[in-house]
Amino acid sequence: MAQQERAIRTRRVILEAAAAIFDERGYESTTIAEVLERAEVTKGALYFHFPSKGDLARGVLDAAVTTDGVRPQALKLQEMIDIMLLLAYRLPREPMLSAALRMAIDLQSRRQFGTAWPDWIELLTGILRDAKGRGEVLPHVDEAEIARMLVCTWTGVRVVSEGLPGSCDLPREVAVLLQILLPAVATPTVLPRIEVSAARAAHLYDDMPAWRAESARAEAVGLTH
Repeated sequence: MAQQERAIRTRRVILEAAAAIFDERGYESTTIAEVLERAEVTKGALYFHFPSKGDLARGVLDAAVTTDGVRPQALKLQEMIDIMLLLAYRLPREPMLSAALRMAIDLQSRRQFGTAWPDWIELLTGILRDAKGRGEVLPHVDEAEIARMLVCTWTGVRVVSEGLPGSCDLPREVAVLLQILLPAVATPTVLPRIEVSAARAAHLYDDMPAWRAESARAEAVGLTH
């Protein structure tokens, strides 16, 4: 078990090092030598987990689709909002996420590796379907269409706001976007019960250490049964 845990940690360290350099310099300009130096691992360890630089890129993209830190809520729509708010808070702080977005909007990287956008659309579509089954979503809403628009507009807010004068408060910008879009999705009785704010994004982020600790304990219990 200890060996397996070390292998998981080593893989994560390598992936985080690669993501940081991808985020700083772009995929094409990154070298394996730089990743080795940043991760402080041997070439054998790196190639054991990632046989090529392309595998590193795919690993970063796979890690970008995450619901870490999002707890179950009484409303499925609130869970979806929490995913999008928390991602907005994490992205400027976590190279793994910002590197995935940088590769997704780079034409050459996108042609080589695709993007995580289809996975995000699938994830949000599933949540919207669950929410509609609970009566939280308006009957005429096409879940896949709304999920696609949410991913498109979320990404657009990030890309455009980053290029505008002044500092970019991504959680606030995403909260405004969701406040505008939600009335077209949520039923009138559910809409007032959904919390959408940059403050909630910060709260979710601050809660992540506790969420991770609880998840680790639950996983450990599961492994012993």
